[in-house]
Amino acid sequence: MTSTTRLSRRSFGLLTAGSVASLAIGAPSLIRAQTAVNFAVPNPSALTWLPYWVAVGEGYFAEEGFEPRLEAIDGSSAVLQAMSAGQAQIGAPGPGPTLGARARGVDVKFLYNLYPKSVFGLLVKEDSAYQTPADLKGQVIGVGTADGAEVSFTRAILTEAGMAEGADYSFLPVGDGGTAAVAFLRDEVAAYAGAVSDAAILAARGLTLREITPEAFLGFFGNGIAMLESQMQAMPELAPAFGRALVRGTRFASDPANKEKALAHCAAGNPQEGEQDYAASLYDGVVNRMTPTEAFIDKGYGYQPPEHWQAIHDSAVASGALSEPIEDLASVYTNEFVEGWNG
Repeated sequence: MTSTTRLSRRSFGLLTAGSVASLAIGAPSLIRAQTAVNFAVPNPSALTWLPYWVAVGEGYFAEEGFEPRLEAIDGSSAVLQAMSAGQAQIGAPGPGPTLGARARGVDVKFLYNLYPKSVFGLLVKEDSAYQTPADLKGQVIGVGTADGAEVSFTRAILTEAGMAEGADYSFLPVGDGGTAAVAFLRDEVAAYAGAVSDAAILAARGLTLREITPEAFLGFFGNGIAMLESQMQAMPELAPAFGRALVRGTRFASDPANKEKALAHCAAGNPQEGEQDYAASLYDGVVNRMTPTEAFIDKGYGYQPPEHWQAIHDSAVASGALSEPIEDLASVYTNEFVEGWNG
């Protein structure tokens, strides 16, 4: 796949649902006692977590009896660490880091496929000579963080192209948005593994990029909602309620008539992002990536195709990200809540 986009700066920080609830447009009054929960995500873009902020703004979590607090931390591994340490009851890691954590004995389970289409793309400068991943042999690939989900995604692509990390290419953590642009301008990296919140940004300044992600890898789904199994036992009502609110938020955001209101909810979550001229375009890109393909749309939002998990798992083994196959891959994820969420 080849497409053109611009890379611009994104902010980073702590976003708290409780602190912005009063700013949400049309938020209904709380109808019952609220249970506070921490929701850890690997980047601060409110638009990346669009259904969440819509669900906050429209009062869907309040109706479910929860008051979630969103914390943006640095990468999927940090999300999983926060969950393991009891600092977050629920989180949004990528599937690759989730597999790695499960292989290390962490009782994490992936519940909700938030991005059924790949959230990442492999990007190069528009005027570069690189046309395919194989052309990147001997080059440095920029990534947001050293252990983020984009690393396993890109490693799988380059393994498929016959390259091995360390021998044929290397990763360099360069952050996202503006800092990644600086790395390109200084020729520190030849390519960048960007998330949808990078790839969809069209700003007045920045770099014009091309996406060279192979078509086969666009089906590798991105971040989703996960909990520890021990946490699921301690709070059995959280997963069903959280997913119902997200599905309602996704349906609301997917209606073009609601775009301006949904953008306002996201701006309440991240005011700096809401002021940017790329927000409306980023919104469209997020909605597209969150919409299941025709093959799985009838399964409902949040559904995880077992064959996609198998492909991600097999790529992780082939690339060395997993030292050995996970014996029971079905233990890593569950679709048990999907029907109830979409009911």
